[in-house]
Amino acid sequence: MSLLALEGVSKAYAGVPALRSVSLDIAPGEIHALMGENGAGKSTLIKILAGVVAPDEAAISVEGRAVTIDAPNAAFAHGLRFIHQELNVVPTLSVAENIFLGRPYPRRLGGLIDWRQLAEQARQALARLGISHIDPRHKMGRLGTGDRMLVSISTAFLDTEGAAAKIYVMDEPTAALTGDESERLFAVLREIRRAGGSVIYVSHRLDEVMQLCDRVTVLRDGAVIVTKPIAETPQDEIIRMMIGRAVDHAYPEPMAAAGDEAALVVDELAGDGLDPVSFAVKKGEIVGLAGLAGAGQSEVLRLLMGADTVRGGRVRIGGIEGRATDPAAAWRSGLAYVPRERRSEGLVLSRPITENITLAHLGRFSRGGAVLARRRERAIATARAAEVRLKARGLGQRCYELSGGNQQKVVFAKALSVEPQVLLLDEPTRGVDVGAKFDIYSLIREWSARGMAVLIASSDFPELLGMCDRIIVMREGGIATSLSAHGLSEEVLLTHCYGHHQAIVSEGQPALSAGGPAS
Repeated sequence: MSLLALEGVSKAYAGVPALRSVSLDIAPGEIHALMGENGAGKSTLIKILAGVVAPDEAAISVEGRAVTIDAPNAAFAHGLRFIHQELNVVPTLSVAENIFLGRPYPRRLGGLIDWRQLAEQARQALARLGISHIDPRHKMGRLGTGDRMLVSISTAFLDTEGAAAKIYVMDEPTAALTGDESERLFAVLREIRRAGGSVIYVSHRLDEVMQLCDRVTVLRDGAVIVTKPIAETPQDEIIRMMIGRAVDHAYPEPMAAAGDEAALVVDELAGDGLDPVSFAVKKGEIVGLAGLAGAGQSEVLRLLMGADTVRGGRVRIGGIEGRATDPAAAWRSGLAYVPRERRSEGLVLSRPITENITLAHLGRFSRGGAVLARRRERAIATARAAEVRLKARGLGQRCYELSGGNQQKVVFAKALSVEPQVLLLDEPTRGVDVGAKFDIYSLIREWSARGMAVLIASSDFPELLGMCDRIIVMREGGIATSLSAHGLSEEVLLTHCYGHHQAIVSEGQPALSAGGPAS
C-alpha cells in the first residue's frame, strides 16, 4: 500500500496547462526524487499537496484513505511537512519564533507564552539536524543564508501536539547549504526512511539524487515521463528525459580568449568583516571567487555594488577610477549584479517582466529624466528576454508566476540590459535546472567573448572549474591565493579553501600571486 498516492492531478492557469493528469505514488520508507526542468510542474504539484493551490482535477489518498487537501492546515493534519526552496522568514523575530510560525506557542498556566519551553522545543528541532551553533533566541536577521535555510528545514522536525509527520516534501533544501550541512541533512533523511517515513525530494543537484534517493519520477511539460528505481537509471538518462534532448557537455566551451586589458581593478578594497582585497579581472575573462561559507565571496560583490559600506580602497572600471557609493552609482559605472537571493533582492515579484528588466536603468529609458519612453523600454526588454531564452506567456506576465529558472533569467536580462563592462554573479545557478543552467552558462560565454569581464561567487565548485579561467580562493575574509582553473581538480581547490598547503604542493598545482592588482 502506498503511503501517498496521487491520481490524475491536473491544473491550468489562464488556459495554459501546468499539470496534465499526473499520477504519483510514494511508498513507505522511501526517498523519492521529483525531477524536471523549471516550469515542468514540480512547484505546482507541491503547492497542490500543501493546500496552497486548488487542482482542477485530483484524487489524493494517504495510507489508502481518500483525503481532501484544500488548505495548509489540512495538509498538516494528514502528516505532510514542507521545506520550500525560497526562504520565507521574519528577520525581526527570533529563530524560535520563526520555527513556530503557523504553530501554536507553548503556554503556561494563565495562557501566557512559555518562552523557555518555546526556545527548548526549537533547540530540539535544530538538534535533529545536528545543529548546536544556532541560538534559538537570536534574531533571524542576524543569521547567514545557510543558517537561515537550516532553521527553515528544522521547522519540519518540530515535535508539537497534532498529527504525526509521515511525508516530508523538500524543494531544493541544500541550495544554500555547505557540504557538511548537507551531509547532516542527508543523515536525518535516511533516519526518516529507516523509521518508515517518506521523503519527496526535489533537487537540481543530480549527484545528491543519485546518492540519496530510491526512485525518481521525471516531469516534463506538466506530464509524468517516467518513474524508475534510481539504481536502474543513469544520470545522463535522467537529464535526457528532463529536457527532451541530450546534453553532451555540462559547460559550453570558451568562445574567445581573454584580452590583456583590465576591465576591473580592485586595490585594497575593505569593508565590515572583509580584509583589504586586491585583484583584477581582464576584459573577456571569467574569474571565480571560491571559499568556505562565510569566507567573504558575497561581501566582495556587495562592496563593489555599493550595497555594503566600504571602509577603504580603490576601484577602477574600464580604466576610470570610481568607487560605487550606492547600487545606482554602480550600475551607472558599468557594473551589473545578479544577487544570490533573486526573489528578495533581484526582482519585484508583483510587477511585470518588462518593468523588472528595465528597473535598474529607468533614467536611460526616459525623456528628459521625467517621462518613461515605453516603446524603447519594451524594445530593450523584448531583445534581452529573447537573448536569455526566457519562457513566459508574454512580457506583461508577473514575475511571481514564473518558474525559478525563468525568474533567474529575468534577473540576468536586467543585468545585461545596458551591456555592462563587468558582470558580478553571486550563486548564478542556485535552484536552476540543468537545461536552464546550460542556457545561463552559454549566455556568460557569449558575453565574455564580446569582452565583458565576469566575476562569479559560487559554492558549486564544479561550476567554477567548468566556467572560469582563474579562481580566487578566499579564506576568513581575505584572499588566500589565485589559481589557474586549467587542470585544477575539485579536491585541490577544496584543500586550498581549508588552507592545507602541503597537499596542494604534492598535487603540483601552481598558485598564482594574489597580492596586488593584475596589470
